[in-house]
Amino acid sequence: MNSPATPPPKQIHYAWIIVLSGILTLFCCMGLGRFALGMLLPSMGVDLQLSYSEMGFISTGNFIGYLLSVFLCGKMITRLGERNTIVTGLALIAAGMLMVSQSSALWLIISLYFICGIGSGAANITAMTLVAHWFTRKYRGRAAGYMIIGNGLGIVLSGILVPWLNTHWAESGWRIGWTTFSITIALITIIVALLIRNKPAELSLRAFGESNTGDTPHSLNRSPANCRFSLIAHIGAIYFVFGFTYVIYTTFIVTTLVEHYHFSEAKAGVLWMSIGFLSLLSGALFGWVSDHFGRKSGLISVYTLQTLSYLLVATNPGNFALFLSMILFGLTAFSIPAIIAATISDLLPPSEAGKVFGYVTLFFGVGQIGGPSIAGFLAEQSGSFSSGYLLAGSLTALGIILTTALKFDRSQHA
Repeated sequence: MNSPATPPPKQIHYAWIIVLSGILTLFCCMGLGRFALGMLLPSMGVDLQLSYSEMGFISTGNFIGYLLSVFLCGKMITRLGERNTIVTGLALIAAGMLMVSQSSALWLIISLYFICGIGSGAANITAMTLVAHWFTRKYRGRAAGYMIIGNGLGIVLSGILVPWLNTHWAESGWRIGWTTFSITIALITIIVALLIRNKPAELSLRAFGESNTGDTPHSLNRSPANCRFSLIAHIGAIYFVFGFTYVIYTTFIVTTLVEHYHFSEAKAGVLWMSIGFLSLLSGALFGWVSDHFGRKSGLISVYTLQTLSYLLVATNPGNFALFLSMILFGLTAFSIPAIIAATISDLLPPSEAGKVFGYVTLFFGVGQIGGPSIAGFLAEQSGSFSSGYLLAGSLTALGIILTTALKFDRSQHA
């Protein structure tokens, strides 16, 4: 008598390989290409004799490049496809960071970091919109949230490496840091190029979670043009708040710890690294919240906790409140982009989601440009960053109000 056949083992759906490639992409384009700057700035500022405003200009140059990439990204995806757009963006970052490591003139550093910003935007926007192709709406919040892990990994690495380099190489440490990050990005770019596939159909697959009858209809696609534009602008305004506020914290918190709380650079690095560890959970945690309780609930939860975080550090109440502020920021740090990407993917077919996410990211990019420059200027005038953090807290409170006023409901995202 023949024994019953053993069912074949379940294979990992390639959609999760896409998530892995997204983690690697965001580790490079945001974790190292953007967030490592917060660790590098203090030693750069000392070696190059930069003011707070000039430090802010470096960050702003990156965000102007990011903003420009919003206009280029849609055309790049159309001409090159998602994979080649991501690889091109990562290559720009690697080249730009390598040249920054050899530069001393402020204008040249700003220009090169501007190029890095173009690469960061192209890679980040494209990677985040891959969830529209590879996942049904039931899983998009979590999938985008897992990709955000790359941001936190970059913070962790910079928090460990940069203080160690500065200890051993003093004024040359920040240059070695830029070089090391550039080489790391170049190597990971090769891996990403091998892993990414643009659409499930290229591998004869369906999107993860898709039944034989396909996914549910896209509500925004059926909406009148004026309602559609209004909703996109509304989501963009919410994303603007995140772009403006989070960048103040990530750009200046290490400098705040070193110069105003008198922490050593090594201890500030440990605290920065702790934010990175906590942020590993942020995207997946609040992506899950948005999948189960609705996108609005996820956004409101994040902005409430971030408002408290910014106000705690703004009031300068002591070390305990400072640490609580960092914990709250870490737990929510990068969840907003995941929820926004999932929201856009819910409301539009995959063929349009990338383009519209680019439009919404335009608001985010404008916020990123204004945040560090205004916070740096306020710090110059007042002698501390408290006013900048207070401004950030006020805007995230506005973000709660804007999110509450959104017109779509939970049923559209179930």
